[in-house]
Amino acid sequence: MSKPRLEHVNVNVADPDRAARLLETLFDWHVRWSGPARDGGLTIHVGTDDDYIALHSGRDANFAKGHPFNHVGVEVDDLDATEAKVLAAGLKPFGHDSYDPGKRFYFLDPDGIEYEVVSYRAP
Repeated sequence: MSKPRLEHVNVNVADPDRAARLLETLFDWHVRWSGPARDGGLTIHVGTDDDYIALHSGRDANFAKGHPFNHVGVEVDDLDATEAKVLAAGLKPFGHDSYDPGKRFYFLDPDGIEYEVVSYRAP
């Protein structure tokens, strides 16, 4: 992979298990990962081997109809180089984490849209 690619979209749902079962049934997708969300809830990644929807339920989740959007995930080869670009743009990275299978950080753009930047490459 040489160019960043849209890897996932994260949405807030009341019941991640129910939502995952529905997407598996409708689209023949599969659960790629399931585990604790960063805010104490649950996240399930459901989709294909290349991309997915992250179904999130947690303390900060907004379940109001029409407002389920949480964040956009972008996969990059070089996390440090991308973070340097985020900083150079005057934005503040946060939520740095190493997890199986990769490393990530988040930032908010000037409109308040949250982005997760993730890399599955070894440092």
